Parts: sequence; C-alpha cells; structure tokens
Amino acid sequence: MRTDLHCHSTASDGIHSPRQLVALARRRAIDVIALTDHDTIAGHAEAQAAGREHGVRVIPGIECSALGGQGETHVLGYGVEPTDEATRNTLLGLRETRVSRARKILARLAQSGIGIDFARVQKLAGDGMIGRPHIARAMMEVQAVTSIQEAFDVFLGEGKPAFVANDALDPAQAIDLIHRARGVAVLAHPGLMRGNVDVLLAEMIAHGLDGIEVYYPDHDAAQRTHYASIAAAHGLIVTGGSDYHGLTPEAVHEFGEIALPAGCIEALDARIAWRRANRDRSAG
Repeated sequence: MRTDLHCHSTASDGIHSPRQLVALARRRAIDVIALTDHDTIAGHAEAQAAGREHGVRVIPGIECSALGGQGETHVLGYGVEPTDEATRNTLLGLRETRVSRARKILARLAQSGIGIDFARVQKLAGDGMIGRPHIARAMMEVQAVTSIQEAFDVFLGEGKPAFVANDALDPAQAIDLIHRARGVAVLAHPGLMRGNVDVLLAEMIAHGLDGIEVYYPDHDAAQRTHYASIAAAHGLIVTGGSDYHGLTPEAVHEFGEIALPAGCIEALDARIAWRRANRDRSAG
C-alpha cells in the first residue's frame, strides 16, 4: 500500500486543487492520502468526493501552525471532523491570523527595499489560505529573488529578516483544537525544528500528543531512529509523508516518496477511532 500522509492543495499553499491532488495520487498508484492544508479544512469535501471517484482513500487532515518556547511548531491533525460550532469557528478564525501575518511580512520586506502589494499576494492565494510561498512567488515576479527556495533562505525562513511567526496558537492549544475536532495530533517534521525538540516533545506528550511524523524526506536515519524510539517509549503512533506542495521548479519533495513501515495506517486508524469515541462520549 502506497501512502502520503502530508500534502497540501490550493486550499492553502499547494498548486493543485484538492480534486487534482487526488487524481494525481491515483496516477501515481498512491492508495491513501491525508490532505493536511495549513490551518484550514476547506478542501476536505472536494478531496473526499474525488477520492470516492478515483478509488483513493482521503483522510481529512490539517497542519496547524503554533508558536512556543522552541519557535514555530507545526502540528498535524488526522481524522479531523469538527461537529461543534465553536471548533469550526476557531478553524475559520485561523484565516485572519494568516492575513495579519502576511501583512507584517510585507512590511518587513519593504524595510529591505522589496515592495510587494498585498492585493497581489491575495490574488496568488486565490480562495486558499495565504502562506509564505505566495509571498515568495510575488517576490519572484518583482525579481527580488530567482526562486521560492531563495526567498525562504534569504528572507522568509525562520531567523531571516522578514520572518514573522504565526502566533495564533501555542502547541498545547493546537493539540486541544485537533482533539476537539475529533482528530489525532501528530508533531510534524521535528527534525526541521529549531531549539531543543526533545523538551518540546516532552511537554506535548504530557498534553496528549498522539504521534510523531518520524518518516519525512529531510530526516536522516539517525533522526528517524531517535524519534521512533521516543514514540515507542510513550506509546505514540508514527506517521510520515512528503509535505508535497506541487511540481514546480523549486519543488523539493515528490508526492508519495515516503514508504511507511507496515502497520502505520492501521495504528493511525485505531487512534482516530479511539479519539472519536472518547470525544463523542465526553460531548454527550
């Protein structure tokens, strides 16, 4: 079974619509995907309808941005299906924090002599959530950089002059939001994070973290072994995915490139079922 449990569509900052992403999965013989757009679940209905059409299982997901003591943190939510209005409204409110963040980034770019009109960034994002890749594309249009990667390496990446953290949630709040939406919370790509990730992991595990994205294209063998051992020691599930955004000249990760060990999908399904059962009981 081929899987990809970390991918993005035009609902956030991917270049394929949810329907196109599912069709691509079918062409690449990927059996299961999780649509994990940044801070939104807007693409779920379209992706699941396309999944039924193409015979691809689509797990409804999200990638929540958070800010904690270790810097920016991303928390993947799997199986998220909010049933209460308060949770849905919280998810909708995340869009406004991204708009505010984009405006702050543009202001910092202006201080570096790069003038980008917010309306252009908004147009590039379309109906999706505004993200840094949209700003990077606008920077390419005004020839401030030659590639999206250069935009991140020089200006937009964490610690760079125009970086602005997405401070809508802290890691514990991200976990709580995912759990309220009947989902499973998994720390995304810990190997990319700054600071002492093990300290952050201990805090998140104490707060109910369900798993770790162990299998990620930029994790080396030592990192995979390390994070897998932490997961095993604390009874956490392990997941993995490509973090696919689209086939562009700057694309780093190939859709479906991560091979998960046997049993990972079954363990994820069991944890989703457990979370939903306990959420439904507490809600009732």
